[in-house]
Amino acid sequence: MALDVSPLEIPDVKFIRPARFGDDRGWFSVTYNVQDFAEAGIDAVFMQDNQSRSEGVHTLRGLHFQRPPFAQAKLVRVVAGRVIDVAVDARKGSPTCGKWVKAELTAKGGEQMYVPRGFLHGFLTLEPGTEVAYKVDAPYDQGSDGSVRWDDPDLGIDWGMADLAPVLSDKDKTATLWRDFDNPF
Repeated sequence: MALDVSPLEIPDVKFIRPARFGDDRGWFSVTYNVQDFAEAGIDAVFMQDNQSRSEGVHTLRGLHFQRPPFAQAKLVRVVAGRVIDVAVDARKGSPTCGKWVKAELTAKGGEQMYVPRGFLHGFLTLEPGTEVAYKVDAPYDQGSDGSVRWDDPDLGIDWGMADLAPVLSDKDKTATLWRDFDNPF
């Protein structure tokens, strides 16, 4: 297998290191292979690729989700720069509901994070000109789109930076608090 897959503290969220094969010209990597991912226990059928670019450091996108039936599993990687990638378990009845995990993803290292359905997702850029690419297993639906505050006191996410003043979208500035979140999961 050309993948190193490790569960994070919430075992359904996976940290993935695809193998890189290099020589004096550079390197080559298979970032997604359905058979390798299935053998690693990731059987999402991805149907759409998304990519975002954030010009500034400390651009924060999230914590986003889509309500069922448009809930999305995501396979996230960085193609330029670095991010702190965060997943929050929102699955009702899960022993880790309301808990979060994070990982640093870098273009240089090629790491990926698999975020299953039923999780909130967000990331914070650590370098200018950061580009994030991610596969999703359901299409975007504007009416199903939602967000929870990145700095929610009940979640207490450690983004790794004291006194963080991130660059936010209007959507993320007005996101709901976890305690007021009408959880569809």
